Amino acid sequence: MLKQHLQQKLQQKLSPQQIQFIRLLELPAIELEERIKHELEENPALEEGQDIDSAEQDEVEGEQENVASDETETDLSLGDYLTEDDIPDYKMRELRERAEKKEEIPFATSQSLNEYLLQQLGLRNLTEKEMKIAEYIIGNIDNDGYLRRNLSAIADDLIFQVAQTVSNGEIESVIQIVQDFDPPGICARNLRECLLLQLEKREKTENNKLAVRILKDYFDEFTRKHYEKILRLLTIDESELKQAIQEIVVLNPKPGSLWEETIAAAMSQITPDFVVEAHNGELFLHITGRDVPDLHVSRDYMEIFQNYVSNKSNQTPDMRNTVLFVKQKLDSAQWFIDAVRQRQETLRRTMEVLISLQKDFFLSGDESRLRPMILKDVSERAGYDVSTVSRVSNSKYVQTNFGIYPLKYFFSESMYTDRGEEVSSREVKKIMKEHIDGEDKRKPLTDEEIAVVLKKKGYIIARRTIAKYREQMEIPVARLRKEI
Repeated sequence: MLKQHLQQKLQQKLSPQQIQFIRLLELPAIELEERIKHELEENPALEEGQDIDSAEQDEVEGEQENVASDETETDLSLGDYLTEDDIPDYKMRELRERAEKKEEIPFATSQSLNEYLLQQLGLRNLTEKEMKIAEYIIGNIDNDGYLRRNLSAIADDLIFQVAQTVSNGEIESVIQIVQDFDPPGICARNLRECLLLQLEKREKTENNKLAVRILKDYFDEFTRKHYEKILRLLTIDESELKQAIQEIVVLNPKPGSLWEETIAAAMSQITPDFVVEAHNGELFLHITGRDVPDLHVSRDYMEIFQNYVSNKSNQTPDMRNTVLFVKQKLDSAQWFIDAVRQRQETLRRTMEVLISLQKDFFLSGDESRLRPMILKDVSERAGYDVSTVSRVSNSKYVQTNFGIYPLKYFFSESMYTDRGEEVSSREVKKIMKEHIDGEDKRKPLTDEEIAVVLKKKGYIIARRTIAKYREQMEIPVARLRKEI
């Protein structure tokens, strides 16, 4: 016998309007401009320019409500016909792209790494079978320039994808051909092979030969910087080891990075979302977006409602279907306009609070004047949820009299000195960095030793916190900072 029971379940579901606002809030200024251009192309009911007369717009909106309240078999309730499956294409496409896809930026002026390697492949005299194997191998080289698939997996894929049965020996032979391509080190399976491939193409000096031997026979000791052990096993002096190490450190551990750096350089052209100017002790905030046009709902589309409501003879089933389509576009246009306005207001209010909390810095540019501040501090004063403030601060930049800063730069944890004074974790990181930069590289400071140094300066910090800050600054552990 089936048991029946009641169950309460609390579920929060965002409306399409809320989703629209959240997505726009996350966008930096330059992406917002592109997003608006895309929306103008997709929705004919959305136009750029000054708004129509507000009284006329209110009249049309009233007529929309009248049409919406018409209790007929096909209800035209504003937005009710927009189920989750019927959300306009641009909304669903945006959600999918933002959640699942990493944007790929085309560069018309430069080749991709894959194209560059295929171009070199065309200059080799290979059999048809070797050519197919090589094309597959090149297609599996990652952005760093490595081939991270084993021979058996490649052989299995070639059987199914190009109907070629190949042996591991044949694949290895073709891999060696591709490894001869430019840039040196390409198509390596691991870091050691990558470095050795590059050394093989350099002049065969004594330093080069010693570097090759170190990588072949003592790679683990080298990566762990166990230099004393290498000196003892190779019976060489420190001068020889230094010269050999220099041969290695000038190599590129990521031979495909040249193309990645080209992309990164293009993406690094930052367009600030805010401008904060200091004049005579006062701060002035501007939200950038000079290419963001004024938006309004299409007058022509609104007139369709006026004609539909005022002309009873025009209310045919075909016309009603047309009105359904028009209302959908009008709703979408209005949602978008409201979301853009709400975004701008949210950005302004959040930034005003941030400026008030960090006023001393914006006036002086002195990093030591930055006060400890977390997302909650801003959210409480701005009246927004912490998640909203997080979205505002993510991927946004502010231009000041002293340079351009990411908004995340202004957030830091607070801690107290042994005198009870509140200080920012950024100040502690700065002191850590100064001591690490000035340390004896033959005997780098451990996390415990750094904690002792900070304690002497009045900062009581646990070793694990030191490790956390060091990792945030992307500074390796003492063992990996060691030099000879």
